[in-house]
Amino acid sequence: MTWRLSAGGPAGAMLARLVGGRMRVLLVERRRLDREPGGVGKCCGGLLAPDAQQVLAELGLGVPREVLSGPQLFVVRSIDAERHLERYYQRFYLNCDRERFDRWLVSLAPGGVEMRFGCRMQELDVREDGVELTLREGDRTCTELARLVVGADGANSLARRLAFPAHPRPQVYLGLQEWYRADAALPYFSAIFDRAVTDFYAWTIPKGGHLIVGAALQPHTDTAGKMARLREVLAAHGMPLGEPVRREGALLFRPQRVSQLCPGNGRVALLGEAAGWISPSSAEGLSYAFRSAIALADALHDGPDGAPARYRAATASLRRNIALKLLKSPFMYAPWLRGVIMRSGLQGVDVRRMDG
Repeated sequence: MTWRLSAGGPAGAMLARLVGGRMRVLLVERRRLDREPGGVGKCCGGLLAPDAQQVLAELGLGVPREVLSGPQLFVVRSIDAERHLERYYQRFYLNCDRERFDRWLVSLAPGGVEMRFGCRMQELDVREDGVELTLREGDRTCTELARLVVGADGANSLARRLAFPAHPRPQVYLGLQEWYRADAALPYFSAIFDRAVTDFYAWTIPKGGHLIVGAALQPHTDTAGKMARLREVLAAHGMPLGEPVRREGALLFRPQRVSQLCPGNGRVALLGEAAGWISPSSAEGLSYAFRSAIALADALHDGPDGAPARYRAATASLRRNIALKLLKSPFMYAPWLRGVIMRSGLQGVDVRRMDG
């Protein structure tokens, strides 16, 4: 029996850890996570939210020190640029190096898990006896037959597009991040709300001598102009930027309806953001990646046949959670509601002294 994973990100790596001791697993990952850091990165702020921390605690896992990235901060500066409002809110994120975090997760997989790094899926053909995959590694192409394919390949999921082309997708954003050198770390993360930039949100994250500036932008718009606007907003709020270092981007899902979630069916299951498991209010996805991996691992106790149907039933709580986040979103993104909440000072923190 062979079972295939399509990616080595958090969802795929966690699933490999949970089932690799009792099933044949091939983990396919385009990044070279078997080499030293510094290769193809991932556009992600690398913040481990409390929900994700809780799942790791439930699994008996602790994040190793070498995965963490300074500074560790405890407050978020929220900026409503349109209404000239600011508030600070206490938040307990872990600031991580995302590439090292993914390497650590992959290292937790049992020794029997076969891993192919620098490899990607090209084709997927569902047949009566299984799923035929076409994989490409460098200049070499090969085919593999699997009893079950698990797509854990993010918002731009090829597994989802090939296996479920008619299923409605969540709203798609382009997540862009720019890295700048920073002589001194800002003592906060920040969330910026400005409809001239995006109807979602933008962010800054200090990380290891750099400041990450990012935004979730609507594709096929003036992204360069919107990022320039964001830089102007930051400068106006006392955050001038240093020397630019690099730029990175990736697609990002934002569910608008529960019907857009697609856990899979038949011989194909989807995990994490590929299925649409991501918060529509905060874009937090790691906790959903872990919980969906746990749900599928439980569904696989009775074998791969029928596992996607059992997995769909096991993720009812995740669907309810997404539905609650959809109800929460207007309080963050409807300008007048957000203004009322920020002016009220509800759950805000009075910060006596910050930068500059």
